[in-house]
Amino acid sequence: MAIFSNALEILNKYYGYSYFKEGQDKIISNILRGRDTLSIMPTGAGKSVCYQIPALIFNGITLVVSPLISLMKDQVDSINDIGISAAYINSTQSLDEIKEILNLCYEGKIKLLYIAPERLESEYFNKMLRKLFISQVAVDEAHCVSMWGHDFRKSYRYILPFVNSLRIRPVVTAFTATATKEVRKDILNLLGLIEPYTYIGSFDRENLNISVHKEEDKAEFVKDYIREHEEESGIVYCSTRKEVDALYNYLKERGLAVAKYHGGLKDEEKSYYQDEFLKDNYNVMIATNAFGMGIDKSNVRYILHFTICKNIESYYQEIGRGGRDGEKTECHLLFNRDDIRTLEYLIYTTAGNNRKEIEIKKLQSMIDFCESDKCYRSFILDYFGDENVKPYCNNCSNCLNNEELRDFTTEAQMILSCVYRSREMYGISVLVDVLRGFTGPKILQNRLNELTTFGIMKDYSSKFIRDLIKTLIDLGYVNLKEGTYSMLKLNPRSLRVLKSQEKVICKLSEDTEEKIINKDLFNKLRIWRKNKANSQGIKPYIIFSDTTLMELANKNPKTKDELMSIRGMGEKKYERYGEDILKIMNN
Repeated sequence: MAIFSNALEILNKYYGYSYFKEGQDKIISNILRGRDTLSIMPTGAGKSVCYQIPALIFNGITLVVSPLISLMKDQVDSINDIGISAAYINSTQSLDEIKEILNLCYEGKIKLLYIAPERLESEYFNKMLRKLFISQVAVDEAHCVSMWGHDFRKSYRYILPFVNSLRIRPVVTAFTATATKEVRKDILNLLGLIEPYTYIGSFDRENLNISVHKEEDKAEFVKDYIREHEEESGIVYCSTRKEVDALYNYLKERGLAVAKYHGGLKDEEKSYYQDEFLKDNYNVMIATNAFGMGIDKSNVRYILHFTICKNIESYYQEIGRGGRDGEKTECHLLFNRDDIRTLEYLIYTTAGNNRKEIEIKKLQSMIDFCESDKCYRSFILDYFGDENVKPYCNNCSNCLNNEELRDFTTEAQMILSCVYRSREMYGISVLVDVLRGFTGPKILQNRLNELTTFGIMKDYSSKFIRDLIKTLIDLGYVNLKEGTYSMLKLNPRSLRVLKSQEKVICKLSEDTEEKIINKDLFNKLRIWRKNKANSQGIKPYIIFSDTTLMELANKNPKTKDELMSIRGMGEKKYERYGEDILKIMNN
């Protein structure tokens, strides 16, 4: 399909990637066909790309309904930085500024216009929007339309009447990371999606390591953790403003540089602390749940919950603000049953009568999660109705603290069969991608997608497969041949497992692979990024994510061609920053 080829070209040119992430291709194809779409994808899976690329291909303008000013500004800064024309309209702008932006839209100079849902409550504003040829209405954080959702926004109910008032109905697309079955049903009905394509990706964020602690002295836990991770960026969530202020003062008195954020601060204080955190001038933010929605800082390495959340949706959304770059992120929840009374009080004093019963039920699910002895990841995925949930992940405190031996024979046979069918020519990373069913360039080039074992372990996380391969190597079930390219090789024990003559019963090793080879170069790149961002008045992660900086540090490209092979380095990024980076590399 020629149009989809255009989508791939745009992905490479503007975003610097040569292939789509899982699910993106199907979503974009359906949107380009003019089909309404509901997409439920985990944070970091690339939801925004799914409506931004069609926006560049469609003739008209794409209207993006986004819930927070900070989200709009950062997203517009980010896509302007890669050469896409976008603008936003919010309550901080004067009428003259708004008219100027709309004039640019009328002239066809803007492809994406971001607005808050509250704007659609104004008939005067709607009248101005109706003069535009709107080809797509993209609804971000679509769960906000549902009373069953954890973050209901009444203004989202104005989206459907606005769409119905347009002379030519646009494609309507809805995106969210957290939605139970009830919420999905509400999104479809309340946004009026017509015969939509629905994509439900896995809710699994496998790079998040989840731990629950029964702690008496929680403030000391937080203090010690921050000190041990002083070079990393993190968020500490508290349930009340009073708790934020108390913890902030406790940490400041002990010499820690931290920021804070809650609804009781003045607007200028909130803006100051938020900007300083996003610019990496403060590494730690102490906040209520008022902070974070729409914060697209990609290098948050840990999320601490000083108290439990009111519901699993909020908890999963909040830990999802860590590790947006796909790198490993620690999530620690400090659980004390005394906190439950505080949350129950908040629910009974702030929730409307029709919400109280729903919220108490959701709180009980959160308590059950904290007190569960089963895999925390499988508990969450089961809650969201994710199919094919595995009973263990080897990536949460319950799984890692459980000394019980398990039978991994079936999974080991899948891995060893893949080694055999790929002719013992590949290392761990390629085998993991084949088993998960990922279609990267190397997979397609070597026709590994044609193997019978391709995608055979799609329901398992990459980390689980990697950990099991490492365990099989450690226990002698398969050999790792080191060299320029490491390769897995079968041995007599491998064959006994494949023939079901021997079982694999063990506890998984944890993969502790070092991600950054050249830390000095990585730190130089971070300093360059921070200085460049300050000079441009944008956030550092808008220039490049930590993942891109890690790949630059590890591969150390010396030429333009080598630099263009780095993930996240598109033509537009090279034009802006390529020479600077090559100077750093060649010095």
